[in-house]
Amino acid sequence: MSGPLLMTFNAGSSSVKIGLFSMDGDRVERIAHALIDFRHRPLTFHLVEGKAVFDVELKADGADHLIDVMTETLDWISQHYDLSELSCVGHRVVHGGDEFDGPVLIDDDSLARIDALSILAPLHQPQALRLIRAMRQIRPELMQAASFDTVFHRTNPELIRRFALPRELHDRGIKRYGFHGLSYKFIAAELRRQFPEAAAGRVIAAHLGSGASLCAMLDGKSQDTSMGFSTLDGVPMATRCGALDSGVILHLLQQEHRPVSEVEDMLYHQSGLKGVSGGISADCRELQRSDDPRAKEALDLFTLRIAGEIGRLSMSIGGLDAVVFTAGIGEHDAMIRASVAAHLSWMGLEVSDEANQQNATCISTTSSRVKAFIIPTNEERVIADEAFGLFTQAG
Repeated sequence: MSGPLLMTFNAGSSSVKIGLFSMDGDRVERIAHALIDFRHRPLTFHLVEGKAVFDVELKADGADHLIDVMTETLDWISQHYDLSELSCVGHRVVHGGDEFDGPVLIDDDSLARIDALSILAPLHQPQALRLIRAMRQIRPELMQAASFDTVFHRTNPELIRRFALPRELHDRGIKRYGFHGLSYKFIAAELRRQFPEAAAGRVIAAHLGSGASLCAMLDGKSQDTSMGFSTLDGVPMATRCGALDSGVILHLLQQEHRPVSEVEDMLYHQSGLKGVSGGISADCRELQRSDDPRAKEALDLFTLRIAGEIGRLSMSIGGLDAVVFTAGIGEHDAMIRASVAAHLSWMGLEVSDEANQQNATCISTTSSRVKAFIIPTNEERVIADEAFGLFTQAG
């Protein structure tokens, strides 16, 4: 395939999603997407091109830098696409702190500023930086851009962003930032396109995947969100604990004398659905198939906390007109959606069982005072659009 191309990298703590887009006139169109999961050995490059699916074992292991992994990946992609036409690369970067209020071109200065924020996101930021540096070494002529997960929440009022801690800590950056912003930016735009009346009102979007958060919006702008300083905050997730009494951490460190590394691993990787279920699974689908009462309790706690957070966020925006479910669980799990809605029936939310089971776009009943929608998210589209915009401006 010929013509200018744009590539996106959506780096998680243990995987990277890759998107390949054609640049045509004033827009970009995705032509393929891929995944590399660093938790599995040997590394496998999983590519989806239309209806075709390819799985390729990689020789590189990615243990230190990603130069070998990305060189091998680009070599393989080049068998299908003319990567001499690759003009731009866009990256998802989890943390922009107060440094960035929009996407930026990556140069030595912006890269150093992104690196300095790694202390705020030690599990995610380094992975994005490894990808950026690998691509700079492999293809130094390419323009690269960074899109930040925190930027969408920069519209949160300062009072919302503040913890009840000494002011000097807030001034040093210990504050609520919020995440999943690229997903929420896409949802806000898509809701405005499909349901403009709902988009103009009081909306809470629930990004429910292995990482989960919620965002309260007024007229498409973030006003409050469940995640705060870190991606541990808010509702329980697949393996993360969600909001936690900080006294628990002090107890584990001071009374039980657990190493910090052990506590960190527990909070990020052994808690949430996995922890409450007693290790049965971090996957909602497997927990729903289990007869073990611990599996049911994990799911019940998950939906209870989501509904409770929707109640809190509704206060922040003065009520609730619509709920949007998105991401892997939000888009595909009817049981989770139904359970959340049942907790919120007092708010006037009624979900149609038939529409919910069919994963329809609108799943609320005609008599429901609160609308409920399912809108698939597309973070890669936002990364591509932002990178394309910067590429176009740069001429």
